[in-house]
Amino acid sequence: MTEAATQQRTSAIDPLDQLTDFGTNPGALNARCFVPGDVSARAALVVVLHGCTQTAAGYDHGSGWSAVAQREGFALLFPEQQHVNNANLCFNWFAPEDSKRGSGEAFSIRNMIAAMIERHDLDPARVFVTGLSAGGAMASVMLATYPEVFAGGAIIAGLPFGSAANVSQALDRMRGHGGPDDAGLSALVHRASPHDGPWPTISIWHGTADATVNSTNADAILAQWRVVHGVGEEPSVSDLVDGYPHRVWHDREGRPVIEDYRITGLGHGTPLDTRGADGCGSSGAYMLEAQISSTRWIAHTWGLGEAPVDRRPIAQAEARPASPATTGVGGMIEDALRAAGLMR
Repeated sequence: MTEAATQQRTSAIDPLDQLTDFGTNPGALNARCFVPGDVSARAALVVVLHGCTQTAAGYDHGSGWSAVAQREGFALLFPEQQHVNNANLCFNWFAPEDSKRGSGEAFSIRNMIAAMIERHDLDPARVFVTGLSAGGAMASVMLATYPEVFAGGAIIAGLPFGSAANVSQALDRMRGHGGPDDAGLSALVHRASPHDGPWPTISIWHGTADATVNSTNADAILAQWRVVHGVGEEPSVSDLVDGYPHRVWHDREGRPVIEDYRITGLGHGTPLDTRGADGCGSSGAYMLEAQISSTRWIAHTWGLGEAPVDRRPIAQAEARPASPATTGVGGMIEDALRAAGLMR
């Protein structure tokens, strides 16, 4: 293979650039980024946080974020954990020094965001954050400690902010044991910054068969932000998206502020739809083919792309058949919600 061909192949696998000189870095994190060559001024920025054992480039390859950003014209920031900080490359979402405003990893990420906005003339009103597992938990940290920075966040197989303060507690919470009650969870967010609203919108994604981060953590994230946003227990909308249960909560002004996806039967990882010409990402460890693209649906929720074509319409959701007691679209939605543990 020629040198030019090798460089082309490497670029295709890892299209990310290095972000340097982004200010103080108390969390000692690395930073990668992707900015389309023809990106317009005041474009949006999406911050993407990888999971344990992953790298920025590996998570981008699996999730397909840079492909979506190239097509839709927005920028990406990939904070990247280092072995010196965590042997398993997990973001230290549970460590008090790394999950506090103005400190550690959280402050490093905040400085990266500021550098990206200034350097590429991005829109500070359209900054979003997403992450998987420990990256999802770190997304919770960023949304709570710097809520004024983010228009929205998407937490995939993650945990609520402030639920653990050490490794032992983190492992307990991951198993679904212990943690603050709903009021305590919301109080943690209110105490994390001087901000008093408006609050970022929240998108929650979790597999119902996740044996690594118990799906009760998705319930806790939902409870944490329901109280912060001042919305009730009952969702405004309950439907199916690509055959999976999806719920939405609207605030008093009618704005959708929280959405919740439960991916029935999925284990621990980012849900993908890699099929066909419209496929996105590449399946692998913790990057799971589920016939639903979390990347594309999250981008659409944030106004950064069209909705994916629903290739598993409600009438053909073969993995979630209607029970004899329920028929029609409403019955199929009820069965899917029961299968996800969201309805009795």
